[in-house]
Amino acid sequence: MTDFAAIDFETANECPSSVCSVGVVIVRNGEITDSFYSLIRPEPEYYSWFCQRVHGLGPEDTYNAPVFPAVWSRIAPIIEGLPLVAHNARFDEGCLKAVFRVYQMDYPDYLFLDTLSASRRRFGRCLPNHQLHTVAAACGFDLTRHHHALADAEACARIAMEIM
Repeated sequence: MTDFAAIDFETANECPSSVCSVGVVIVRNGEITDSFYSLIRPEPEYYSWFCQRVHGLGPEDTYNAPVFPAVWSRIAPIIEGLPLVAHNARFDEGCLKAVFRVYQMDYPDYLFLDTLSASRRRFGRCLPNHQLHTVAAACGFDLTRHHHALADAEACARIAMEIM
């Protein structure tokens, strides 16, 4: 696979629609050609203690951030025609569908591919687990800013370039 967009969302709370940041890495002809990162004002707009602990973002970070439709209007043109790749794609696809529903946007039926599933097929029991940072390391990528949406999207892109 040589052309795709790796995507990662972080959420503010337990609601899948509460995306508070997004990272996208564009791969064309097997090379990273572009990237995009934005904070997003979550909906619903509150932060759970657990989510804040995971990614370090809070209400002060997204208070003046754009809402999802404004952010997606910048992402949609750069991912057009590309499959979306995510690590545990079920989570990221679920977030994307949920936030599209919240804002009553027409969902364009994006094709999602999953590096988590690909890792399980490729590495099996050779890895202690198939978490993003573990698989990234197995693919030669040092994920130093885990749970930053752009860093996670880049790790996902590197994994996909290596094993998919």
